[in-house]
Amino acid sequence: MVVSRLSDLPFQKADLLDMPAADRMVMTTPDHFDIQYVINPHMEGHVGSVDPVKARRQWDELKNAFESCGVPVDVMEGIPGQPDMVFCANQTLPFISEGGSRGVVLSKMHALQRAGEVKHFEAWFAEKGWDIVDDLFHGDSDFEGMGDAIWHRGKRLLWGGYGFRTDRSIYDLISRKLETPVIALQLDDPEFYHLDTCFCILDEETALIYPPAFTPEGRDLIKHFFPRVINAPEREARDLFACNAHCPDGKHVVIQRGCTSTNEALESLGFTVIEVGTDEYLKSGGSVFCMKLMTW
Repeated sequence: MVVSRLSDLPFQKADLLDMPAADRMVMTTPDHFDIQYVINPHMEGHVGSVDPVKARRQWDELKNAFESCGVPVDVMEGIPGQPDMVFCANQTLPFISEGGSRGVVLSKMHALQRAGEVKHFEAWFAEKGWDIVDDLFHGDSDFEGMGDAIWHRGKRLLWGGYGFRTDRSIYDLISRKLETPVIALQLDDPEFYHLDTCFCILDEETALIYPPAFTPEGRDLIKHFFPRVINAPEREARDLFACNAHCPDGKHVVIQRGCTSTNEALESLGFTVIEVGTDEYLKSGGSVFCMKLMTW
């Protein structure tokens, strides 16, 4: 089932099945990262501006931050001619079945410039024995993986953003295929074009969000499922991608450096903040969450 309004919700969180939290991740090397086109508002004015040495240093810093949290990182090599492949949250949606088998739903990218990335992720996961779901989407419908579809920590519930890069109709197909309910959240600001730019699940009870990126219906659903909601201030959310942070273990929050107010709120709730620099990637409209893919 796919739910977009609190009044239509036919279940409570207590009714949901438990699901193992993802405990490892994939990162794609930034050797070919560049800004060669404009497909989101953040890229405007930044074509050709990437410092590759700094970008590599920041990627290494981020990888080290995740590993310091005890999360194993599998490295996938970037491919020439695919400058956005480093944002590896977008090309697939990994899942684990109730029986424990692992699979990925392949994305159907909205931007033609990124369409060629998906086959490389398909080959990478297939070689490792993952089940490949490549037959869900047809026609003009788009889906951009974990950029828009995010698992609730520890529960078989998928949060699905739609409106800019992913079509809402996709979630009906995913819900049936993966046998999981989906909470569909309409995105309301083109600068927050993926769900992961404005919504960060920290643990089963806590989320970090930028409220104006959602409709009132979406905010109601978030507040219903998360007793603790941290609201990131506009400058930190819009300019520093505060909500594109990631909490890999329910304790540590890896976040772009300089999100002072957000960090204070996180620490007041007992989270340990790990600041990193991702400003080369911010030019392209991505940060911490975009640059990794959680798996099992």
